[in-house]
Amino acid sequence: MTWESTLAHPRHWAVSPAGLELDDDVLTVDAGAGTDVFTNPLTGEVKNDAARALLVPPPGDWQFSARLRVDFRAPWDAGAVLVWSAPDLWAKLNFEQAPDGPPTLFSVVTRGLSDDAVGWPIDGSAVWLRISRVDDGFAFHASPDGESWSLARQFSLGRAPDVRVGIEVQSPVGDGCRVRFDHMAMTPTRLPHLFDGR
Repeated sequence: MTWESTLAHPRHWAVSPAGLELDDDVLTVDAGAGTDVFTNPLTGEVKNDAARALLVPPPGDWQFSARLRVDFRAPWDAGAVLVWSAPDLWAKLNFEQAPDGPPTLFSVVTRGLSDDAVGWPIDGSAVWLRISRVDDGFAFHASPDGESWSLARQFSLGRAPDVRVGIEVQSPVGDGCRVRFDHMAMTPTRLPHLFDGR
């Protein structure tokens, strides 16, 4: 059984998407209008209604990756890979429509409030995203081809209990968007090279 077929089951979705379909190991997920997972660091406003599917990773170090393609319609439409411990303790790596430019890599680390960081523009219609667990920390990487990886962020969630990993879709100011996930992989392996992502 693939990760795509596993996450196609509604029981894995902590918040249900507007649409969910599996076709030839491509998982298509529709984000609902006005949905997001974000705690505004300036106002403290909490948004916690974006669709997300989560599974328990293997013990110890691991790596989770997926290829994402997003039908962007509005600013901040995005698909993401996500590591989650609690509503106030989580992080995500987004393939997101920048409000002032091309689709861009964004990362958000939330420890109470969300720390939102802008990465780099993505050249092309698809990107591979990866989360690596390394001891008590995590690393985000992105790749154009699933082979050559660039570090987007390293961070800690502290000694977070009950960590889960998965995917998220969002459309904070739009009427919804569609995200296609494929080539999902989870391996119980340790990231050997942080900066070149090998």
